Amino acid sequence: MSEAAAQAPVQDWRSLESFAFGDSPEMADRLLGFVLAGAKTATCWSVAEGEQTHVGKRMVVRDGAGRPRAVVETTSLERMRFCDVPWAFAEAEGEGDTCLEDWRDGHQAYFTRNGGFSPDMMLWCERFRLVETTEAPSPPPCGEGSGVGVLAPAARDAQPAPAPTPPLPTLSPQGGEGSSELAR
Repeated sequence: MSEAAAQAPVQDWRSLESFAFGDSPEMADRLLGFVLAGAKTATCWSVAEGEQTHVGKRMVVRDGAGRPRAVVETTSLERMRFCDVPWAFAEAEGEGDTCLEDWRDGHQAYFTRNGGFSPDMMLWCERFRLVETTEAPSPPPCGEGSGVGVLAPAARDAQPAPAPTPPLPTLSPQGGEGSSELAR
């Protein structure tokens, strides 16, 4: 893919699959905040949940209320055992862990809550880049219906954000949100 194509904005983001990080609305908002701040550029999930992406795939990230907030693109994907995940990958998950043991403790708790944990369980380890973020919709012209949030190219030097930006309307099924209910 050319550099220009890689930087091109998503024209029809409503046709993309969507997902929310984590296993609760609070976790989805917290992890999305790390993505928007540029700290989180990786995620993982159990191989038992399936290969939910591929290199080059773009997906909409929803916040804890299910609103579209960003588009990410998978840049790498590999399988590895939980016990073999290196610190470089764990650190790229950008969740504030200070060492590999912290990362393992938090992820062991997550996997235990969500179907089971084993130190040798296989994971999909994904690296991604933030392509676009949502902006609050502009007010509609007088007499017209409400607007839908737009996606803007991601800031290259985004400052840390404590929480996601103001709420946006939820994509409707007619908008092509996709059937994915992924929680990574």
